[in-house]
Amino acid sequence: MSTNIDVLIRLFEEHRNEANAEPMKNYMKDHFSFLGIKSPLRKELEKQFFTDTGIIKEPFNKEMIAELWEKDEREYQYTGLTYLEKSLKKLEKSDLPFIEWLLTTKSWWDTVDALAAKPVGKIAEKFPEIIEETIAGWAVHENMWLRRTAILFQLKYKQKTNEELLYQYIRQNATSKEFFIQKAIGWALREYSKTNPASVKQFITDQPLAPLSIREGSKYLD
Repeated sequence: MSTNIDVLIRLFEEHRNEANAEPMKNYMKDHFSFLGIKSPLRKELEKQFFTDTGIIKEPFNKEMIAELWEKDEREYQYTGLTYLEKSLKKLEKSDLPFIEWLLTTKSWWDTVDALAAKPVGKIAEKFPEIIEETIAGWAVHENMWLRRTAILFQLKYKQKTNEELLYQYIRQNATSKEFFIQKAIGWALREYSKTNPASVKQFITDQPLAPLSIREGSKYLD
């Protein structure tokens, strides 16, 4: 166990709250256990952790994130996501296999969505060749969370969105009965509709989609 992780464990254990832990676990469908540290307090403790360790000023530390991912309580994975978000400028193409491991380990919407829109989106923006090399395969992968990532990785691109690619990945998943895929399609269309509403409206008209995807994708359209 690294010294940095020991600092975080000590901070988190001092604020463990069993009364909060059970409802937090229930909200996540009992997939993960929790320390019971709600988001505002967790962010304060993370800030203290980053200050005390100085880890943000050091080279990107995948090993620390992996240690956090292996911890039972979900708050540790959330801290890993916070660290990743603070390290986006340090990410390289070579980090993508590690991000894929994070996407497919302890997978649920809370970690996958943050990974898709931030580190995956950032790496793809810096190294667009990984779209054809890797993300195209995710779009048709047997792992549902990788398919969701392919649909969502451009979520923050706005005017930089590759519309053809977005629609291609949606078409490849349009017949899916999986809730998280239908929801991702709707979310991606809703976000892109803020940039190009006419295009999204036409796409929804022309492309057979699940009712959930249509409802979510149309929220900001006339």
